[in-house]
Amino acid sequence: MKRSRIGVGFIALAAAGALALAGCSSPGGDKKEEPKGDSSAIISTNGSEPQNPLIATNTNEVGGGKILDEIFAGLVYYDAKGAPHNDLAKSIETKDAINYTIKIRDDAKFTDGTPVKAENFVKAWNYGADSANNQLGSYFFEDIDGFSYDKSVKELPGLKVVDDTTFTVKLNKAASDFPLRLGYSAFYPLPDAGLKDMKVQGETPIGNGPYMLKGKDAWAHDEQIELVTNPDYNGPRKPKNGGLTIKFYAQQDASYTDLMGGNVDVIDQIPETQLSNFKDDLGDRAINQPAALNQTFTVPERLEHFKGEEGKLRRQALSMSFDRKQITEKIFDGTRTPASDFTSPVIDGWSDKLKGADVLEYNPEKAKQLWAEADKISPWSGTFEIAYNSDGGHQAWVDAVTNQMSKTLGIKASGKAYPKFDVVRKEVTDRTIKTAFRTGWQADYPGLYNFLGPLFATNASSNDGDYSNKDFDKLIAEGTVLTDPAAANKKYQEAQEILLQDLPAIPLWYQNVNGGYGEQVSNVEFGWNSVPLYYQITKQ
Repeated sequence: MKRSRIGVGFIALAAAGALALAGCSSPGGDKKEEPKGDSSAIISTNGSEPQNPLIATNTNEVGGGKILDEIFAGLVYYDAKGAPHNDLAKSIETKDAINYTIKIRDDAKFTDGTPVKAENFVKAWNYGADSANNQLGSYFFEDIDGFSYDKSVKELPGLKVVDDTTFTVKLNKAASDFPLRLGYSAFYPLPDAGLKDMKVQGETPIGNGPYMLKGKDAWAHDEQIELVTNPDYNGPRKPKNGGLTIKFYAQQDASYTDLMGGNVDVIDQIPETQLSNFKDDLGDRAINQPAALNQTFTVPERLEHFKGEEGKLRRQALSMSFDRKQITEKIFDGTRTPASDFTSPVIDGWSDKLKGADVLEYNPEKAKQLWAEADKISPWSGTFEIAYNSDGGHQAWVDAVTNQMSKTLGIKASGKAYPKFDVVRKEVTDRTIKTAFRTGWQADYPGLYNFLGPLFATNASSNDGDYSNKDFDKLIAEGTVLTDPAAANKKYQEAQEILLQDLPAIPLWYQNVNGGYGEQVSNVEFGWNSVPLYYQITKQ
């Protein structure tokens, strides 16, 4: 595929070891020739109802993110292996990792026919960063000069429009991985019409990506969304099909049945009930590969018995009270790997040698000891519950984990089922949930920091447990300013050792992407973050 060349100024960072945007080589390497297919054919796939309207800076969950990534194009995009490549960007230049000059192509349009200009990025980022707008993704603009959590800032002084195709970004501290972040949806541009009426934009988005909404009624809530190709998109992700229909399944078993029946083309989740046989069912069309995904559950400090030292002891006891290896083998048929940290093995810098990682190992005697120590502070009462969405196929593992907790600790523990993902997420986001709850992370961009900063830094956008530790914050901040990736990753590993003591979330396992596709489609490739590269798919 054709890609823009990176600007010369960015190579200064590359020499120091930072990631540079790639050139023109194909991310997949040499492949056999696949059938071209029908360029007008619609590809159908699975998904979930977005938690919120489709505003890029207010979306931090997979259902909405999957749609936004198809209807918008950012400065860069990531290939199947997670390497960044230019999309709208012509160059991203810096000499000090603080001051960046970004030039964009002059031939991109929004689906309302208006040109994509530098100011569309600056205005969108200002909107996302302004605390008055309460955007879930505001954290991603924290490093830009002038950002504030405490007061409304309509225009960040660190963002300046130079001309129609150029803008500058000044950070409040060096961030060598800033260009790597720019493929994430929070950094997408917004059209003028969308900025004038964000309510309409959220329901019928005007985008600039490879796909666009089929019409005003394309989004049938709780059912599906229909996308067609955007004729004005001329970037490197030009679709080889005619569109994309994302069906919102209430149960994963239904999507698998549809796949086997030829009623859906590609799915990126296999229900637990089919993990033992999906490879036999699908043969070469079965997908089981590592991805930047992990599963955790979060026990906020605001819950009774989980504050301060008592809470730390109880979280450590809970973590040691169940057997991750046994659960991944018996329930997931080897499609999960017990976690030894908070990130993912597919990300550069991952380590299974962190100090304190033994808290993630099954140790019933130690778990009982820690629970008894917590009881001396305040005797346990009540039931320990883990909330989960029943439309995501989580009941089996939640039942297994809580049953082992009950047996090990001598307490009553159970799952608490919610019918849909967006229902439980609303309570999590509103801080009205009264129990522990299932969490997990699908990386926004391929870097260790992305698994740590957005989830555990003080006031971070996806810090669902409201965790705050100054020492942790200091270490990840020190890591972001280092231009040597190895040195930065060492800081992130040290930060994780603090997390292993506090356990703001309890790591469970790393998740492979388990999916499959039908006999009618070809050129199916799943990306580093588990999402298929839909634009490549062809259909007979």
